[in-house]
Amino acid sequence: MLRVGLTGGIASGKSVVGEMLVALGAHLVQADRIAHELMRPGQPVYNEVVRHFGGAILNPDLSVNRAKLAEAAFGSTTSATEGKPPAAPPTAASRIQELNRIVHPAVLRGQEEWMEEMGRQDPRAVAIVEAALIIEAGAAKSFDHLIVVTCSDEQRIARFAARQKLDLGAARKEVERRMAAQLPEEEKIKAADYVIDNSGSLEQTREQVRDVWGRLRGEG
Repeated sequence: MLRVGLTGGIASGKSVVGEMLVALGAHLVQADRIAHELMRPGQPVYNEVVRHFGGAILNPDLSVNRAKLAEAAFGSTTSATEGKPPAAPPTAASRIQELNRIVHPAVLRGQEEWMEEMGRQDPRAVAIVEAALIIEAGAAKSFDHLIVVTCSDEQRIARFAARQKLDLGAARKEVERRMAAQLPEEEKIKAADYVIDNSGSLEQTREQVRDVWGRLRGEG
């Protein structure tokens, strides 16, 4: 079985590339989906996140409001518990690190368990984990190959604006804020075994995906 990591910056098109690979025969899990399961009320990760970031990140049904959690982690210097500035406001970087320390280990365990199960089901499978922070989380060594998806900054902002229903100015600020918490794209490209440039048409992206898939299957 081949273990493949699929990563890239925000709104680069990781999910689109992932869908194309699945259509060709790959097995895929999204780290974001694993994290979503871990954030269900009653789960240990949920309890820790609420303890650290406060009840203000919750919806009325006690589920995590991911937009509020992102605001608390990425940009707010106010307390998520009281909505007031704390005595010694943590930096945005420290709040992101705090969230990552809680969530990443459990997500990594979930990824490993999923890949092990795929290997039991099909020893010749290509098992792909789609995740934004594979390199940042120190998980690249868990994979046989790393695919990085890229696109231009302007495309990234336009896609994010459309997805979040924001104007371009607000989208630009949010994209820049989130990208600042990730490894620069140039560094991700250096770490990649395969780079897929998602700046062109879908068909151009699909051609690159087919090429990468052929190379992966050649090893299977």
